[in-house]
Amino acid sequence: MKIKQMLVSLACAAAFTGSVQASDLKTVVEGDHRTESFAARDKYRHPQETLQFLSIQPNMTVVEIAPGGGWYTEILAPYLKEEGTLYAAHFPADSESAYYKRSLKAFKEKLAADKDSYGKVKLTEFDPAAGRPIAPAGSADAVVTFRNVHNWMNGGYDQQAFDSFFTALKPGGVLGVVEHRAKQGTSREDMIRSGYVTQDYVIQLAKKAGFELEESSEVNANPKDTAQHPKGVWTLPPSLRLGDEDKDKYLAIGESDRMTLRFRKPKS
Repeated sequence: MKIKQMLVSLACAAAFTGSVQASDLKTVVEGDHRTESFAARDKYRHPQETLQFLSIQPNMTVVEIAPGGGWYTEILAPYLKEEGTLYAAHFPADSESAYYKRSLKAFKEKLAADKDSYGKVKLTEFDPAAGRPIAPAGSADAVVTFRNVHNWMNGGYDQQAFDSFFTALKPGGVLGVVEHRAKQGTSREDMIRSGYVTQDYVIQLAKKAGFELEESSEVNANPKDTAQHPKGVWTLPPSLRLGDEDKDKYLAIGESDRMTLRFRKPKS
């Protein structure tokens, strides 16, 4: 029995030498291929539980919206690479924003540095104001977005974003949304300023696009977070916008309170 266990352990370790070969979600989340600082945030982001709640399966075509530095890409790409497809809808290449350009460049470099893990990722553009497709229409089993809605509100294209998700999804497809959660009654102006969005507003955007709310989860809830901070959600880690001022206080709170919502595109 001990020999058998050792062989299993060695096989698992070999799967993470260089690229990630495993398609099991737990194995990927726990893999040593992940950036150490990214994995340290699992206690706030609960990636395994979140993706399970969103019904993400290894044979799906999934679109990740605005992947940024690739926090979730490090999990989704190896999880989907054998049987599924991952579209990473990043910032547009022709953007005039220096931040967008830097972020896209760093993401491309990340993909290129490990082609075994990320070589099958299909890079597309997320630019709903310009009407660019995030994936071929009706091709995706799931669209997922993590902590982005407030940015789209600030840009004035939040509804267009949700409309583009609906277009990309197959009938019966899933839309998964994780977002910083504002208190009920928070004004649109305060949502944009603080980075926290009311759950009702996100549901409103999705329903207007044609989605049905299937279920909500508290997997990413944080009851310590009041959503009332001097620099909005960026007061909390990882941003810690106030620097050393009350740093221990905000570290004790942890990352933001978040809604986790699963929507469905009707089958007909």
